[in-house]
Amino acid sequence: MVDAAGNPPGQRRLFASAKGLLGTGVALLHNRLELLGVELAEERVRLASMLAYGGAAFLCLAAGLIFLAVFLTVLLWDNNRLLALGVFSALFLGAGIASLMLALSLSRSGSKLFSASLAELRKDRDALAAKDTTRSQ
Repeated sequence: MVDAAGNPPGQRRLFASAKGLLGTGVALLHNRLELLGVELAEERVRLASMLAYGGAAFLCLAAGLIFLAVFLTVLLWDNNRLLALGVFSALFLGAGIASLMLALSLSRSGSKLFSASLAELRKDRDALAAKDTTRSQ
């Protein structure tokens, strides 16, 4: 038997199978790219929120600490003004150094961006590898 194009039925099934496989691969790639896009959008929102809240917290805490230091220095002006200024200088420098160390630690730990996408791609690769080994047996 031959179809209208002169191809035998086995060849038609092969082309249909290849077309289905290609369609499945494109759909899988499409889903993975959508997942990457969603993760990128979530990370962008998270970073923007973190930056906004962090900036507000920094300004409020810095202003509060400065006013507290000025208040206590003025309160102790007659007796221990140098001690008060020295203590506050040491506290602010210590807090700055601790914050710097934490920031460096966080920068070294790396980002978790695209971790879900990479995990899904690993699962896909492992599933395809398992199918290939079962077919070859």
